[in-house]
Amino acid sequence: MAAVLRLAKLAVFSTACTHLGSALSLDIQDSKDADAKNRPVTKVITLLKDMQKQLQKEADEDEAIYDKMACWCQTNDREKTEAIKTAEVRIDGLTTKIEELTAGSARLNTEIKNLEKEIAENQDSLDKATAIREKQLAEFNAEEKDLLESVSALKAAITVLSKHHSGGFLQVANNRILGVAATLENELSKHAALLQGVLSPSERRAAAAFVQAPADYFDAAPTFKQSYAPQSGEIFGILRQMLDTFESNLSASQKEEQANQAAYEELKAAKEAEIKAGQDQISTKTGELADTDEKNAQAKVDTDDTKASLSADEQFLGMLKEKCQMTDKEWEERQKTRQLEMEAVSQALAVLSSDDAHDLFTRTFNPSLLQLASSTAYSDRRAAASQVLADAAKKAHNPHLATLAYQVKLDAFTRVKKAIDDMIAQLLKEKDDEIKHKDFCTDEFHQNQLQTEKKDREEQDLTAKIEDLTMAIEQLAHAIEALKGEIAEMQVQLKRAGEDRELENKDFQTMVADQRETQKLLKTALQVLGDFYNKKTASLLQRQEPAGPPPPAGFETYKNNAGSGGVIQLIQQIISDAKAMEAEAIRSEEDAQKAYEDFVKETNASIEAKSKDIVEKSEVKARAEGELVETKEAKEAVILELEQLSNYNAQLHQSCDFVLKNFDLRQTARDEEIEALRQAKAILSGAKFDNFLQRS
Repeated sequence: MAAVLRLAKLAVFSTACTHLGSALSLDIQDSKDADAKNRPVTKVITLLKDMQKQLQKEADEDEAIYDKMACWCQTNDREKTEAIKTAEVRIDGLTTKIEELTAGSARLNTEIKNLEKEIAENQDSLDKATAIREKQLAEFNAEEKDLLESVSALKAAITVLSKHHSGGFLQVANNRILGVAATLENELSKHAALLQGVLSPSERRAAAAFVQAPADYFDAAPTFKQSYAPQSGEIFGILRQMLDTFESNLSASQKEEQANQAAYEELKAAKEAEIKAGQDQISTKTGELADTDEKNAQAKVDTDDTKASLSADEQFLGMLKEKCQMTDKEWEERQKTRQLEMEAVSQALAVLSSDDAHDLFTRTFNPSLLQLASSTAYSDRRAAASQVLADAAKKAHNPHLATLAYQVKLDAFTRVKKAIDDMIAQLLKEKDDEIKHKDFCTDEFHQNQLQTEKKDREEQDLTAKIEDLTMAIEQLAHAIEALKGEIAEMQVQLKRAGEDRELENKDFQTMVADQRETQKLLKTALQVLGDFYNKKTASLLQRQEPAGPPPPAGFETYKNNAGSGGVIQLIQQIISDAKAMEAEAIRSEEDAQKAYEDFVKETNASIEAKSKDIVEKSEVKARAEGELVETKEAKEAVILELEQLSNYNAQLHQSCDFVLKNFDLRQTARDEEIEALRQAKAILSGAKFDNFLQRS
């Protein structure tokens, strides 16, 4: 702005000097043509009037420039003051926002850690419950198997005893008796705790006696011990009581198993629901955390940018106030100086234009009264110097030289030479200032070009970086969405696998129960058939025939059915197949349970890994988005700087084009003016005018 103001002043001064020089040159030429008719004072008065007009014109031009400068000062002062106030309010708001976002980020991080801890605790509880449930199931299967075997053995023993009672106390095979005794002894020993309180002491003694001597309880004919009641009936009752106890306990164990399974399923569903809810909350809060961190980063960038803009505005406002104060001071000084100059010119004009002065000048400069001969040499030197200055003024169109040329004719040599020295000093100062201004323009144009090229490269680099960041953010967003979809799909598959595993376990329980019931029924049938077909043919009781004729022919010898052997073998084969199927089903159930547990473990690990990947990618995406915002802000700042450089370049052209284009011409003209002044001074100091004419 200072360069523009100097350029405006220089243009105004050059135009005024050109016009004044032209007017003075014409006036000089006219004065030369009519020297006989016009007196010197009249020419001075004419010059003073022209100076009045020029001073008024310069005052008007200065006022126009000052008005523009005042408008610029007021407008920019108001705008920058408002911008500074707005920036301060914005910085306060952004500071508060950053504090809130920082607190929100800390809160979300704490909540996410608590949720992760809660999920881990729920998963640990579920794993412990699963382990307990597996242990309960194994214990139940072992207990159920043991009770089923005990029930089957007791039923077989009861079947043997029931034949003895229902068959009229038929003799029972010794090996069968021993089997019943062994079964009773084994069950009393194995289930002593279960039978505690069930059998009375007398029943326990009877059972112990039966185990010690089982044959005494199954003689064909009643012995003395059996004379009043068969003691096998008491054993039969003990076995029946034990069977009822075992069946009741088995039923209670099965119901307890069903209740335990239902409770486990309920606990499992609740824990899985809690885990899923926690994972959903983590996913939501992770997204909220990413958004909060992104907003926090953006707020920090906005704060830094606003502070930078505020600092720039404050610096500009300080410069503006200083510049405007200097302009006001300069305007006042110029006004005061010009007013004094105008008053001096007016006073001089009034003095020279008065009637008394006119009469005095008429008497003083009358040609008939002049003593020409007495001062011929003095007048010739004065005229020669005046001629040199007039020629230089006419060539350079410089009104000051023209004025000085007339002063040479009128004033004393001492005053004229001092005026010449002052003018030479002024011209040298103007020359030096113009050289400095040219150097300033050349350097500023060079620096402006370098900075513009640098900012152009920065803009290209920032544009490429914005494109790369935008692409990276899009890729991260797609990757995050894909990971979320995969996690959702794995959670669905995990839920379906749990449901399928539950159905498979129910099918397994049903199949095992059916197989065991089938084996039990087949064993019962096999026991019945074996008891019948494997025993020896009972001897017929020998009865004493009465005296008389012989009886008619009796029954033929009873033979076993020819197909009985095949049926028994077939039943045995079916029992073996049922056991093999049961064992295969147990192995398949164990394999399926292990595969399910492995699948759950691997799926949870994959979900955890993908969740961590989502968090990491979200953090990278948030950082990339923050960097994108910073890059866009930097690009906007570079574009603004490019605009400022372009505007400054335009100002330089306005300030410097005229100087750079006309520098050599103006320097030559000024040198010629200085040389003319030096020649005039030399002439006034006694040099010969002809020597200067020969040089020229």
